[in-house]
Amino acid sequence: MYRLKELDNGFKYIELTNAVSSAKIALQGAHIYEYKRQNQEDILWLSENSSFEEGVAIRGGIPICWPRFGVLDKDMPAHGFSRTAIFSVKNVREIDSETTEVTLVLKDTPQSRKIWNYIFELEVVFIIGKTLKVTLTTYNRGEKEFMITEALHTYFNISDINNISISGLEKVEFIDTLCNEKRREFETISIDSECDRVYQGKSENIELRDTDRTIFIKAEGSNSTVVWNPWIEKGSKMNGIKEEGYKEFVCIESANAFDDKIFLKEGESYTLSASFKT
Repeated sequence: MYRLKELDNGFKYIELTNAVSSAKIALQGAHIYEYKRQNQEDILWLSENSSFEEGVAIRGGIPICWPRFGVLDKDMPAHGFSRTAIFSVKNVREIDSETTEVTLVLKDTPQSRKIWNYIFELEVVFIIGKTLKVTLTTYNRGEKEFMITEALHTYFNISDINNISISGLEKVEFIDTLCNEKRREFETISIDSECDRVYQGKSENIELRDTDRTIFIKAEGSNSTVVWNPWIEKGSKMNGIKEEGYKEFVCIESANAFDDKIFLKEGESYTLSASFKT
């Protein structure tokens, strides 16, 4: 069962439930900000201070960074413009009693072409069931080749940052953006200070271990993995993060970032996806 709902301020979202799970997906940014298995905690972290209004990015869930990850173009917003763009509902389909598929689409407009002058179609497919899967497909619908970087900027809900470990990135080189140094990971990751690392190389299976559960992350079409937590000083200055809110989440992002640029010629497409289960 699903419904398209609207807040008093006009903010629209899809609310759905099936036999095993429930979810909420904003049309702004094609942004899933809640996913729960029955009788389980939400896998995704959402700030209690998040704004649900047009033009303001939601803090938490899975923001989609597109057609840029980070700040590469002076005329484009950080992490691209898709986070605050309004997507159209292409289809909502109940595959079976336990599985629901939602497809949202964003196409170029006169406004988008002022920022990024290309003809494109961006399709986001959510599979909601025992596993959450998010698939992001970029189509070049024009004649000019273009370049993208991208990420599924996933905020995971955790018991406490001091309780977690991350495995699956051992032996992978990474850029520590805090000091702009390249290093190689040799062990399971734990976080005890600000962390902003871009792991460069395919890491298809990652495990986020917490006190009472493990979240299994499987990525496809991802040549970078970002691990991020702002910690105390930076977190206290960020919109939507309360004091000590940094303890409640860690971001593990399936991405194509930094040197992992994707070039698409006329008629070509590229797909990035990630699935999450406990």
